Amino acid sequence: PCPVDPSKIRFLQFFVNPGTNGGQYNGTLTIDWISFGAPLEAIPPASAFDIRYNQVSYLKGRNKTISIAAQSSFSNQAYTVLDNSDNVVLSGTTGSSSLWSDSGEHIANVDITSVDDEGTYRFQLDQEQITFKVSQDGYADLREEAFKYYYYNRSSTALEATHAGVYARQAGTPDTQVKIHSSAVSPGRPENFVISSPKGWYDAGDYNKYVVNSGISTYTLLAAFEHYKTEWENLQYNIPEQGGNLPDILDEVLWNLDWMLTMQDPHDGGVYHKLTAKNFSGRIMPAQYNLDRYVVQKSTAAALNFAAVTAVASRVFSSYESVRPGFSAQLEQAAKDAYDWAQANPAVYYRQGSGTPVSDINTGEYGDSNVTDEFQWAAVELFITTRENTYRDDINVSSIGGGTPSWPYSDPLALISIAQYTTSLASSINVTAANNTLLETADELKNRVNSSPMKITMDTNDYSWGSNGAVGNQLMLLIRAYELSKDESYLDAAYTAMDYIFGRNGTGYSYVTGFGDRQVFEPHHRISDADGISAPVPGMIVGGPQNENNPDTGDCSGSGVSFPTNFPASKYVDHWCSYSTNEITINWNAPLVYAMHALNFYQNENVTLSVGENEINQNTIKVFPNPISDVLNIQSSLANTISKVELYSIQGKKILSKEIDNTTASLNISNITSGLYLVKIISEGQSHTSKIIKQ
Repeated sequence: PCPVDPSKIRFLQFFVNPGTNGGQYNGTLTIDWISFGAPLEAIPPASAFDIRYNQVSYLKGRNKTISIAAQSSFSNQAYTVLDNSDNVVLSGTTGSSSLWSDSGEHIANVDITSVDDEGTYRFQLDQEQITFKVSQDGYADLREEAFKYYYYNRSSTALEATHAGVYARQAGTPDTQVKIHSSAVSPGRPENFVISSPKGWYDAGDYNKYVVNSGISTYTLLAAFEHYKTEWENLQYNIPEQGGNLPDILDEVLWNLDWMLTMQDPHDGGVYHKLTAKNFSGRIMPAQYNLDRYVVQKSTAAALNFAAVTAVASRVFSSYESVRPGFSAQLEQAAKDAYDWAQANPAVYYRQGSGTPVSDINTGEYGDSNVTDEFQWAAVELFITTRENTYRDDINVSSIGGGTPSWPYSDPLALISIAQYTTSLASSINVTAANNTLLETADELKNRVNSSPMKITMDTNDYSWGSNGAVGNQLMLLIRAYELSKDESYLDAAYTAMDYIFGRNGTGYSYVTGFGDRQVFEPHHRISDADGISAPVPGMIVGGPQNENNPDTGDCSGSGVSFPTNFPASKYVDHWCSYSTNEITINWNAPLVYAMHALNFYQNENVTLSVGENEINQNTIKVFPNPISDVLNIQSSLANTISKVELYSIQGKKILSKEIDNTTASLNISNITSGLYLVKIISEGQSHTSKIIKQ
């Protein structure tokens, strides 16, 4: 056999000839062994250890951990780290393992933080070795695909090859002829009355659209923009609206917001719970979908999710009045109308099945019979946007709980928004109590990272449906805690905990399609299953291990597929049939998008703003005017010549660079978008960085 580099093998695919007479074999094929680059008689002995690591990239300047897992306890296992030239850059022993009860494994962690030069390395232990990377920005491609997932999941449109590449597809589910279900009848909209409700994102692996889950998903993307506006304003993605008058993230959010607005009954302000067929479709592409579509029963949860999201969107789009005239006001009024309906109908809970008004509907329920958290969230968002006392008076900070947000539990979303507007809200509500509640949750998460056997945020009870979405939301809370406190330990915990998503977990899978050495390949996603392309749509995070009301075979009964273990952290299978562990949804991708862009913001800010031995004394450099609208002037008070001036976005992305050979310089930035920027002045081997505000 010829030499083979196993790290270069991405996928294996096997085909079975159906036979000359057209028959198909329905049995099981058992493969005893596959050998690459070595004869069968030279099979190495199996290792007792499994190496769990970040399969995408470790980041320069951040803590780096590799976890060793085994079925039995162990100690003092020798390891070696080698660079690309086979030079040993680190070696040592693991120390003693600890039992991780959530996976039934014994874990020892190896700190490789000192391996900090960019490059590719090998980690060797026993008969096992893995390859890992260190990079300043190792998540760039993944950030783009995780965001672009929303484009791939757009309803009511074709995806052109220009933007979707091999994943181009024909349009389906136009949703211009949607019927009013019997449960949703109201004056002016009788049963089977037809409305138009196009656009939106397919909620998950199916082709339906649900307001409740759209709530937390759309909010999280809007919050990402609101919290890191200068980062997102300069980011462009290969979507049809790229480079237009709105930041690309808002173009994508608009695709769903425009749909959500059609889900509000204009006669009373109530909001339909979902747009759906009566049953799930088969494993087909959108263009083959031909089921009748309905809007189904208004619910209090849908109205409050709608009110909160449209209130946030109203304040975000108020800065883009020239692009969408009147849109901010339209959103604000829609939020108020939905909130008023919810107050008048505080306990309209959606339930489906026998004996309910929607007994003939069998798609995702998203039922929620406790909406006290949604009332608080909506009141907070409406007060921040309108500053009207009627909404302030509905806020009870002492009743807003901590913990990890999810679609049925939105209290922490209210805390996140209060934290963002702490200064302006301080005279109106008890922001100190709200922020302390958020920090208490973040402290618990940080302590888990620092003390748990696997150094992750997850606790035993977190392995419920969509556990990987919980990880993303926990990262958000750690990041917000850092921003409230400026305590770097929260940020350190977030960077370490990010490893979980990319392979340092109870299964060894990288949970985002298209990324990692052991990546998921068969998500429960109809488009990926039916498009005829072997690899799934990239950038989708799957639900992950799920131990909640989940029998041994999960949802794969009768298929011959079962979970490898019954431990919470490893109860997962990469197969289409396992919708409880391997489905994708818009609300799980959203916190991944938020967290990755936020951590990138701080990763690059740390580099750009670092102060070294060659930092110019700030008193020798004058940067004016500030704020600025057009021409920025730089002047050295000494005789030192300025050699270069560079402009960066606040997250560290270089916008422009100008060579200088003088003691003064000017930079015309009239065409740059408004926001906060960094100006770096280089003079005789030294540098100085100033923050400026572009008006």
